[in-house]
Amino acid sequence: MAAVQEPPNPDALIATSDERPPSKSMTIGAVSKALRQEFPDISISKIRYLEDQKLLEPRRTPGGYRLYAPSDVARLRTILRMQRDEFLPLRVIRQELAAGRVDGDEPPVPAAADAAAAGARPRRRPSVSVTGGGALFTLEDVVDDTRADPRLVAELEDYGVIKGEVRAGTRYYDETEREIIRAVTELARYGVGGRNLRAFRTSADREAALLQQILAPALRSRNTERRKEAVEALENLAAVTTHLKHLLLIRDLRKIVGP
Repeated sequence: MAAVQEPPNPDALIATSDERPPSKSMTIGAVSKALRQEFPDISISKIRYLEDQKLLEPRRTPGGYRLYAPSDVARLRTILRMQRDEFLPLRVIRQELAAGRVDGDEPPVPAAADAAAAGARPRRRPSVSVTGGGALFTLEDVVDDTRADPRLVAELEDYGVIKGEVRAGTRYYDETEREIIRAVTELARYGVGGRNLRAFRTSADREAALLQQILAPALRSRNTERRKEAVEALENLAAVTTHLKHLLLIRDLRKIVGP
């Protein structure tokens, strides 16, 4: 007689018999796998965290299987894009969802007319993460993509705003540095140069030190799951601080503009 195997994890596999989900429903493991190409950092624990925060409410079978309908997957995709592309804190994301926002299957790109008016080519919004810089680009790649002046890039290096990485005699820039160059290129149209960016760099350094202090014990933990949760918390805190800075800036600009 064959040995009886332990039942599988209900969150990792599709239910059987009378608990089998409809053909369009997906388990949490299947959802994580399906979205990994667009969101490389997605994980089952992250999806569960969003569920704990009441941002997702997949239905469950009597056996405890999480079943994600197409509408649930679309909602999750919207949440992940708002975190990645707009750095929105969960509170703001919750408000956006309550207002009925749900993105389509493809990442939003600017319309051709809007891109031409802004002097840029249509493109997908950048994907940046605290866990890595992603692809690397040469100076020629960055200049071609951002329309930046090479002298501006050199100035940003001189003031320590970007550093790049030298490999085999060629300097490369990661995705985050490329987007910094793109943003500074836009500021340069208004006369803002590298020397004016010291305040931004100093502010970023101080904020990074503060967040590191808050999460240092968890980030140094030998427990892989705890470190992963700490990184997710770090990204969420970064989104919150970014939103706070935006609000403070708007408040001060209103004083400049006046009633």
